[in-house]
Amino acid sequence: MTRLGAWAVEDGVEFCTWAPATSRVEVVISGPDTRRAPLVRDETGYHVARVGGLAPGARYRFSLDGDARSRPLPDPASRWQPDDVHGDSAVIDPAFAWSDVAWTGLPLADYVIYELHVGTFTPAGTFDAVIERLDALRDLGITAIELMPVAEFPGGRNWGYDGVFPYAAESAYGGPDGLRRLVDAAHRRGLAVVLDVVYNHLGPEGNVLPAYGPYFTDRYRTPWGDALNFDGRGRDEVRRFFIENALFWIGDFRIDALRLDAVHAIADPSAYPFVEELIDAVHAYRDGQGRLVHVIAESADNDARLITPNEHGGLGCDAQWNDDFHHSLHALLTGERHDYYVDYGAPADLATAFEHGFVYANRYSSFRDHRHGRPAGAGLPGRRFVVFDQNHDQVGNRAAGDRIATLVGDDGVRLAAATVLCSPFLPLLFMGEEYGETNPFPYFVSHSDPALVEAVRQGRRAEFASLAEQEPPDPQAEATFDGAKLDWAKRGRAPHASLLEWYRTLLALRASRAALRILDPSLVATSVFDDERAIVVTRRAPDDAVVIVLGFDDVPHDVELPLGGGTWTTLLDTHGSERGLPDTIAERDARLRVKLPPRSALVLGLGLGP
Repeated sequence: MTRLGAWAVEDGVEFCTWAPATSRVEVVISGPDTRRAPLVRDETGYHVARVGGLAPGARYRFSLDGDARSRPLPDPASRWQPDDVHGDSAVIDPAFAWSDVAWTGLPLADYVIYELHVGTFTPAGTFDAVIERLDALRDLGITAIELMPVAEFPGGRNWGYDGVFPYAAESAYGGPDGLRRLVDAAHRRGLAVVLDVVYNHLGPEGNVLPAYGPYFTDRYRTPWGDALNFDGRGRDEVRRFFIENALFWIGDFRIDALRLDAVHAIADPSAYPFVEELIDAVHAYRDGQGRLVHVIAESADNDARLITPNEHGGLGCDAQWNDDFHHSLHALLTGERHDYYVDYGAPADLATAFEHGFVYANRYSSFRDHRHGRPAGAGLPGRRFVVFDQNHDQVGNRAAGDRIATLVGDDGVRLAAATVLCSPFLPLLFMGEEYGETNPFPYFVSHSDPALVEAVRQGRRAEFASLAEQEPPDPQAEATFDGAKLDWAKRGRAPHASLLEWYRTLLALRASRAALRILDPSLVATSVFDDERAIVVTRRAPDDAVVIVLGFDDVPHDVELPLGGGTWTTLLDTHGSERGLPDTIAERDARLRVKLPPRSALVLGLGLGP
C-alpha cells in the first residue's frame, strides 16, 4: 500500500492522498518546474501517482476536482511546511545520516522524563539549540526527553496543541532535519526521546482535513474543537491517517515513545477503539524491529483498563500520566482548593496515590458531583504511572502560568522533588524545575486571523473569570512567549545552584538504591499523620529498605517512624542540622521520633551506605 503524502523515490516522487468524495485530484508542482499532474483514484477514494523529474525539496499542493480556478490546498499528510501552515507542502529527503544505528531504546522502568517546549527551552527556540543542553540533562540524571507537540502550527509561537499538519515537524523549530538531528544526538548520549502527539483534535487555523474527507464528526465535541471521526462512516481511513502518523514518527524519525494527548477526549464507543488499535500497531512495529518503543497516554478517566495488558482485558497502553498524584501533592503543598483541587488536600490522599496510583477509584468527587474512576486492581507495576509535581498543563493552565517555585519557595520545591523522585512510579520533570525556574509558562499563540486571536483572548479570560486571580497575559503577545523562556543563567546562582544539586542527588539516590529502583506499589507501606500533615512512606526490596518522611505543615512537629529495627543511615535531609539526627541510627526497638521542620523531607536507608 502506498504511504500517505509525498515520497521521494528513485525516479521522482510518489504522491498519495485520500479524498473519497472527489472524483479527480491533481498535484500542482510550484517553483521553476510549475506543472500539474493527475492522480489515479481507486475504489476506496485514494488518489495516487508517481511524477518523474522531481527531487526532495519540491514544493506542491493538491487541486481537488482538478479545478484550475480553485486554490490548491497543502497536503494533509505533508512532511514539511517550510512556509508555515498556509504555504506549499514540500517533499522531504528520506535519507539521513543516522549515527545511532546501535540504539534500541530503554526499558520503560528506566525512564526519568524531562518535558520541554522546544520554543522556550532555549533562547534560540530550535531543535538544534536543544542539542546543546542534552549533556546537562544527562549529567543531571535524566534518561528521556519529552517534546511537547512539534506538528506544524500557525506562526512561530504555540504550545503545539494547535498543530494542523500532524506529519510535519514545525518549521520554526528547524523542520524535519532539525528534529532528526535532535533525536540522533539524544540517542548518542543514551537519552530516549518521547514525542507528544495530538489525536483528539486539530487546531483551527490552516486545517485542511475537512476539505479532503470525513475526518471529523458532528456527533461529539472536544473542549478544543471538532472531534475526529474514529467510529463513523469512513473511519478506517481516518484511523489509518493517524496510525500511519504514529508509525512515521517511531520509524522514520526513530522516536522512542509517544505520549497520546487527552485520550479521554477521543469519543469512540466501537468494539475495537482507535486508541487500542493504535497501541497494537505501535507494539507490532516494536516487536518486528526489535526496538523498545512505548506508548504513554494522558487520561483523566482514572480507568486502569487503559494500562492493563490486552491479555487481561485492557487496552495495553504502556503507561499513563497520573493527575491524582499531582493534585494530592499540589493541594498539600499550596493549600489551594479551587476547581479540581477541592477533592484533595488530606495527607491520606497522597498516601493512597503512593500505594495504589489512583486516589479516585469509584470514589465520590465533589468537583464532578459523582463517583469517579475505577480501582487499578492488584499487580499493575509502578512503571504504568507517570507522576510529577509540575507539567505543561498544571503550570500553563494557571491564569499567570506561575510555577511551584513562586508558590511554595525553596523548601517546598525540595519537598515536592523528594515526593516525586522517591515514588514507585516513573518521574517526570518539567523544564526548569530542577533549578527552581521562576519565569512563568502561560498559554501563548501566534495566529494570523484577528477574529481567532480575539476568541482565544476571550476564552482565556472566561476560563479564569471565577477566580480572584490576575487577568491572564495576552496569549498573542510576543512578550508572553519571550517571558516563558528559561533563564539558564540561574543554574549557577544561589539559591538555584543548590536546588539543582538537590535534584542531582535525589536522582543519583533513586538510581543507586534497590528499594527506590524497584517500581512496585505493592512493596510500599504508608503511615499517615493528619495532625502533622505528614506521611511516612516505606519502600522495600530484597536486602534493602528506604523510609521517606514527607512533612507538609507550616509549623514544626514530631512524628514516630516505624523503622523495623536495624541500622539506618540518613541519606537525604532538607533540614539536617535542625533535626539533630546522627548519620547512623541503631534502633533496637524499631521506633524513632523525629522532628519535622516546616515543609521538609527526610530519607533514611537501611544499612550503612547509599
